[in-house]
Amino acid sequence: MTLTTNPMTFYQVRGMTLLRAIALAVVVLAAAGLQTPAHAQSIVAIVNGEAITNTDIEQRIKLTQLTAKKTITRQEALDELINDKVKIKEGKKYGLDLSAADIDSAYANMASRMRMNDEQLSKTLENNGIRPQTLKARMKADMTWGNLVRGRFNSTLTPADKDLRAAMGEKEGDDKTSAESFEYKMRPIVLVVPRGAAPSAVELRRKEAELLRQRIDGCDQATEFFRSMRDAAIRDQVVKTSADLSAPLRELLDKTPIGKLTPPEITKQGIEMVALCGRDSTKTDTPAKRALKEKIYSERYEAKSKSYLQEIRKGAMIEMR
Repeated sequence: MTLTTNPMTFYQVRGMTLLRAIALAVVVLAAAGLQTPAHAQSIVAIVNGEAITNTDIEQRIKLTQLTAKKTITRQEALDELINDKVKIKEGKKYGLDLSAADIDSAYANMASRMRMNDEQLSKTLENNGIRPQTLKARMKADMTWGNLVRGRFNSTLTPADKDLRAAMGEKEGDDKTSAESFEYKMRPIVLVVPRGAAPSAVELRRKEAELLRQRIDGCDQATEFFRSMRDAAIRDQVVKTSADLSAPLRELLDKTPIGKLTPPEITKQGIEMVALCGRDSTKTDTPAKRALKEKIYSERYEAKSKSYLQEIRKGAMIEMR
């Protein structure tokens, strides 16, 4: 067994609690030969007292092939697994210890975004030779690390306005990042269509929505009308800026007169429209400014994540077999 980083010296052992030293000795001795030969041969590394096996490496390679559509080497897979254990250990140091319930919930949410339930996602993984726990372990490390880096360094990751101006080549007083943007006040409207309704029934409801667009001439009128209408609902007002909306939706709202409804759209809920109650010019945020802010934040996050990981790996107990 060779110690690849941070060999444990007498002085390090002396500084440990007796209980910790005994616990570590038990793990190391077990890995060295107190287990069955077959099991001992499967252990590739021990990171802070936790084993990484050949099976773990094979599983990580398969997971990467499925999710990232690329093939990684055994060494790359081992490095990722070592990093994951180091990340989780560092998270615990700062009180970040995600429970099994937290991970199961995130796993179910992932399945939902893929239009599956968690059982279907597990079956898909198993059909590709991957244990569901392999993905859950990766998710735990990624979630822990993301929360840790953002929690500790968010103030230095978020760019200030002067950083945005500098990135766009502006001087003090220039206004490129504050180009025209709007604050939209909207009330979503739904005309309910039963699930499984015939296409003719859906089309009839859509035509009804088109007629209503011509009658409505203000948000107060829309509120009163749709609240009293059967199989219809008007939701509370929401306020969004240009930076919060997709380009097609911004364009649509910019073409809609104040007090009018947007064209009807067929969705799972039924026929949906939006009553535009206000559109006010604002300079608080713009799509370009938001995109630039996210780009700078992402670059800073990646740089800090890399340097932080390198730092804590130096202090980790990593034993290779």
